[in-house]
Amino acid sequence: MCCSGFLKIMMFIFNGGIFLAGAAILGVGVWVKVDSASLLGLLDEIEDAPPELSQLANVAYLLIGVGAVLLVIGFLGCCGAIRESRCMLLTFFCIVLIIFLIEVAGAIVLFVFQGLAGELLNNLENQVRASIQKDYGKENSLTSLWNATMEEFKCCGYKNYTDFDNSTYQSGGTKIYPPTCCNTTTIGVCPEKDAESSMVLGCFDKLLELIEENAVIIAAVALGIAALEIAAMVVSMVLYKKVGSKA
Repeated sequence: MCCSGFLKIMMFIFNGGIFLAGAAILGVGVWVKVDSASLLGLLDEIEDAPPELSQLANVAYLLIGVGAVLLVIGFLGCCGAIRESRCMLLTFFCIVLIIFLIEVAGAIVLFVFQGLAGELLNNLENQVRASIQKDYGKENSLTSLWNATMEEFKCCGYKNYTDFDNSTYQSGGTKIYPPTCCNTTTIGVCPEKDAESSMVLGCFDKLLELIEENAVIIAAVALGIAALEIAAMVVSMVLYKKVGSKA
């Protein structure tokens, strides 16, 4: 009886962790989806973008899906422990096992193709530059999206300030750039000299830098979730056998 109660408590702890992780991932997915200033939104504005990179725009749906599944798993595990339902415990084990195997496969793919995203982003330079030169300052949606992105990430253009050369933004013949391309305190004006001396990073370089800086945190969260899943599977099977022995 004591052992059974301990197993239930452990199931609550493990599944509570899974539930909270799912809620966090779901929240991030919703935020990415509704955030109009997200860098991913710029992918929809780029003509002739590689299909592999265009799929990155759907990362919000992936995060929402993973978060929702983890929420269901955590709820199912807790209910199975409370009701001592062998059916729910077995279903919980099977779902977690499938998710765990998918995560392992995904980790292997990411490890093998870890340089793919950076390579694709570098190959997009010409398309993005052409998009900026053609539509920045003319198309309100693209202009607003770039301005919001540059303001949020403190970056300038795709690679640097030269991406705005010969754009509609410079239709007056004067080489001026968006304010975020300068580190000066002058409001609304960024001349070429100040833009060159400021050396503000491009937005996609900034994105890759942010990913690299947070890689350890991302890996730690992933390992934590994997450990919770393994522990929950072990406890669910032990509790499954305990419930079966009572029948």
